Amino acid sequence: MDHPSPPGVVQHLEPGLRMVLAPNPSPMTHWGTNTYLLGAGEVTVIDPGPADDRHLAALLAALEPGERITQILVTHAHLDHSPLARPLARATGAEILAFGGATSGRSPRMAALAGLGGGEGLDHAFQPDRLLRDGDQILGADWALTTLHTPGHLGGHLCFVWGETLFCGDHVMGWAPSLVSPPDGDMTDYMASLDRIAQGGWRRGYAAHGAPLPDLPARIAEITAHRRSREAAILAALTDSPDLTTLQHRVYAELAPALQPAARRNLLAHLVDLAHRKKIVPDTEDWQITRFHRI
Repeated sequence: MDHPSPPGVVQHLEPGLRMVLAPNPSPMTHWGTNTYLLGAGEVTVIDPGPADDRHLAALLAALEPGERITQILVTHAHLDHSPLARPLARATGAEILAFGGATSGRSPRMAALAGLGGGEGLDHAFQPDRLLRDGDQILGADWALTTLHTPGHLGGHLCFVWGETLFCGDHVMGWAPSLVSPPDGDMTDYMASLDRIAQGGWRRGYAAHGAPLPDLPARIAEITAHRRSREAAILAALTDSPDLTTLQHRVYAELAPALQPAARRNLLAHLVDLAHRKKIVPDTEDWQITRFHRI
């Protein structure tokens, strides 16, 4: 699928799985949010998407006669993923399942760095009806999902295992690397979760943005190499102990202006990770203005 169907149109991806694209394209969401409908009869929705009445109507229209939505799974509490969960639950009586609210699962390391800013796109109003934890089973009539806790993009990010397929939310996307913005996101955890997914052996991936991933291991290898390349470029740029802004100009100069704010947050996440791993040290605790030194 090089190009998506228009928003609101049901796409039949494989037996038992449908997808409806939400009408929220942007530099951070690509074509928009992919909302998945799993199963027949009693249907489970994965990532209901943004608060948009058009998308709510499209999801209800995607049901066959006699079908009903019984479960709503949310990979994480960002505004392009979770706000429609409650209106959809009110319309259908379905239960909402997720790891927790927008700050659930935040690592102690990130909690100690609350002054770093962040907060981009958090859905602070979101709360699930039932909490999911790593390894939990979610059952349908003729299918099963296993919950995989994958902190990094957010502390409470979840993926869902479906046989050889992984619903990977924003952790693995086909069109761009994920945003990791501390203290909401944690690059150390992100890379550990990415490695865990790589070792899982899942063949295909369905991301929350962009096209399906027919070769999930290859995409994970590509993202891992990209992150390690960025890390190497950051370390190479530390010859004169630059500050954050100088590093951004050096390491992310090729990116379009619309993507520079996200690049700055990813850069900060890499720096926090490198400091945690004792490869660099900042002069002060004010990460926005301090200078960074290689150890």
